[in-house]
Amino acid sequence: MGVCYTGIMIQNSIFKLFGRSPISPLEKHMDKANECAKKLLVFFDAVLAGNWEKSEEYQQQIARLEQDADTMKREIRLNLPKGLFMPVSRGDLLELLSAQDGVANRAKDIAGLILGRRMQFPAQIAPQLIEFLKRSIDASAQAAKAISELDDLLESGFRGNEVKVVEGMLRHLDQIETETDEIQKQIRYSLFQIEKDLSPIDVIFLYKIIEWIGDLADRAQHVGGRLHLLLAS
Repeated sequence: MGVCYTGIMIQNSIFKLFGRSPISPLEKHMDKANECAKKLLVFFDAVLAGNWEKSEEYQQQIARLEQDADTMKREIRLNLPKGLFMPVSRGDLLELLSAQDGVANRAKDIAGLILGRRMQFPAQIAPQLIEFLKRSIDASAQAAKAISELDDLLESGFRGNEVKVVEGMLRHLDQIETETDEIQKQIRYSLFQIEKDLSPIDVIFLYKIIEWIGDLADRAQHVGGRLHLLLAS
């Protein structure tokens, strides 16, 4: 008991030295990645309305947010303290950072491909597509919510009630991702039913966008998976 108490006291002293937490930039990075994902909603609204001027404006906003996330990622990699007394390793935190970056990257990919090809989405699948996108963004938002607990997790030494709170958040994230899988199956079937009436090239890229929207949720779940590994370490 004495060793454990001493360790926590040392850890708390280090937190005071570096501010509330030396890894709080990780939380800010995930917030930025989630902003990229959220911006896809207004982007899709413009695309479905055929407003390519607005679509390009939103695509550029997403690209700038992704660039900001990249800059933050580089700064974190350069400045994350080495040899700092923490209940998790620096390497594990960097793996978490890479997972978070994947969310921003995929959001940029989706907007870039749609704008680049001036893609049009059949009216028959548009409502499902928006439902699918919203649920995938929900996964990103839930991952960001869980990551926002990192400071409290570190201050508690990854012990106690805080761990249970975050585990509950991660279970909810898994549930959201499972729901996106089901929606993805439904929208693929809907597209299959009408694909004979569409250009084969258009069909290929429609399936690609559906895959990438699903991957957005998968990448958010991967962030949760990396955080869960930290809880288990």
